[in-house]
Amino acid sequence: MRNEQNMRLKGQLKLYMRWPMIMSVLLVAMNIWIYMVDTRSGIVMSVGVLLYILIVGILYLRNRTALFADLVQFADQYTDVQNILLKELSIPYALVLMNGQLAWWNNSFEQLILGEYYEPYLNKVIPELNRGVYPKTTEDKVEMEITYNDRQYAVELRKVSMKGFSNSERLLHIPADQEYFIALYMRDITELKSYMQENEEQRLIAGLIYIDNYDEVMESVEEVRQSLLVALIDRKINQYIGNVDGIVKKLEKDKYFIVIKKQSYLKMAENKFSILEDVKDVNIGNARSATLSIGLGLNSVTYAQSYNYARAAINLALARGGDQAVIKDCNGITYFGGKKEQMAKNTRVKARVKAEGLREFILVKDCVLVMGHQIADADSLGASIGIYRAATELGKRAHIIINEITSSVRPLYDEIAKNSSYPKDIFITSEEVKDYLTENTMVVVVDTNKPGMTECPKLLDKAKTVAVLDHHRQSSNMIENAVLSYIEPYSSSVCEMVAEVLQYIVEDIKLTPVEAECLYAGIMIDTRNFMNRTGVRTFEAAAFLRRCGADITRVRKMFRDDMESYRAKAEAVRLAEVYRKEFALAECPGNIESPTVLAAQAANELLDISGIRASFVFTEYNGKVYMSARSIDEMNVQLIAERLGGGGHINASGAQFTHMSVAQAIRKLKETIDEMMEEGEI
Repeated sequence: MRNEQNMRLKGQLKLYMRWPMIMSVLLVAMNIWIYMVDTRSGIVMSVGVLLYILIVGILYLRNRTALFADLVQFADQYTDVQNILLKELSIPYALVLMNGQLAWWNNSFEQLILGEYYEPYLNKVIPELNRGVYPKTTEDKVEMEITYNDRQYAVELRKVSMKGFSNSERLLHIPADQEYFIALYMRDITELKSYMQENEEQRLIAGLIYIDNYDEVMESVEEVRQSLLVALIDRKINQYIGNVDGIVKKLEKDKYFIVIKKQSYLKMAENKFSILEDVKDVNIGNARSATLSIGLGLNSVTYAQSYNYARAAINLALARGGDQAVIKDCNGITYFGGKKEQMAKNTRVKARVKAEGLREFILVKDCVLVMGHQIADADSLGASIGIYRAATELGKRAHIIINEITSSVRPLYDEIAKNSSYPKDIFITSEEVKDYLTENTMVVVVDTNKPGMTECPKLLDKAKTVAVLDHHRQSSNMIENAVLSYIEPYSSSVCEMVAEVLQYIVEDIKLTPVEAECLYAGIMIDTRNFMNRTGVRTFEAAAFLRRCGADITRVRKMFRDDMESYRAKAEAVRLAEVYRKEFALAECPGNIESPTVLAAQAANELLDISGIRASFVFTEYNGKVYMSARSIDEMNVQLIAERLGGGGHINASGAQFTHMSVAQAIRKLKETIDEMMEEGEI
């Protein structure tokens, strides 16, 4: 009875139950006012007010206990209704202790997760829902997707505070620092995901297909058969796209626009775009096989953006030498094909157009800064000297950025630096660039198209006008803000490209003998004395340089090895490991001058061994491990180098490894070779 007397109402119910008392006060006040007006009427009203107060008081005192009992019964029934609704809720719901133990669950959770057996810990049933994913605070909410019994579920986890639980609960004690529950509910999204996947697969993708060498192929076949050859190529392309329910529209004689579904692209990617090889089999007497470049744009936002991606992809495919498919989406770029070397074109139209464009940019600038790649070689320095001469012939100041003078370029560097006819600041370092960079400065990058490989990467962001001349195949990591990009993967060297450009950029240009020798040395080194990657235009460029006064014998003397370097190279070849009976792997010592150049030379030497399809030589230099990869024509080492984060040519590539020893780099190369051979990439 004492406990009942201590019970008190509160909240809105307390205010509601006080209305009779408030009404009584109002009636008494009204009764006093009536007394002041009329005494007889006040007496009559006083009797009524007293009766009202007496009746209300009796009713309140007699029904107070019953009222509390009814309220308790209602609350208990309301709680039961809540428990029943939660228990029978069609969405699986559970409460989990902070140690991962299940504390409570509804019927849906029991039918779905627990089944016929009981497992007290949630992570043993669903490993993804472990303590590591629980929310840290009560304000946090964790949302994730899991797969259970071949169904997909969206799971939400919330941290619920239960402070004081152990004080009021007699059956269960929880430590004070763990008085929290994890409220978990699961929503089946299998059908939703299926519809989303189906919708994504039905999305249309724009693409472009170009015949890389249309003119060359047509010239290699009789004129009366040219129309038949084109018809056969058209048929191959139409059949291939038709088999995946796509649409083909021929835009020009060598260009096609295609529209396919995303699921069709997945089929094409699965067979690695077999059309690339099918078209090569078309032969009616043509001496050259036709090759295709394919660009696809995957974008889920708009079809216009998908087409823009396709154009960027086809341009990248062509810049990489053609004979490949490039797929660009929001996440990056994927390559297929590109296993064979593209044939060089005899026409110089592109060289003339790029030379005129470069000339126009230089003419409107006050200063030209030229830079190649880090650890400059003869090709990089020779091309830089060529661009320097072009700029000075056009009346502009020019400077060459070079940070490290290795033994491979020291003879050429000294010839220029010690020549009094050149200004003292012809060569500058990346630290001195700020003194020469203005709003009207142009930057020309040679022998690389990767921003991180240049002598001064920060300069590319600061300069408003950037031009790129390179003979390496483009990758997704390229210089984005170039106003002029001249990339010819089939050129023997960038010195060959610059030698051609010089003949168009300035009429009757006169190179000094030392400048001609610099360019000639770049060609000679990159072609291994004109034995690799040489074409008609290579010898034409060399002939031009000979006319300018290049001394072949003098150049050869400049690049002779000293005895220590020759012994180191011989030792690397002697200790080379033959992997899978066709890959030569070697390590070049790093305690000599220019070990990276020596590694490249050793890789070339290993190719002279019978049965070796590709060679890889590693060397440690300045805290990094450098890899030089070489092949003749049987292997595309550029694909291997790209897998390792590098790049280059089909027959000459390289890569760099940071935070890794030579042994670890060799192990990673072996794993990559194994993986690519299993996939059929090599």
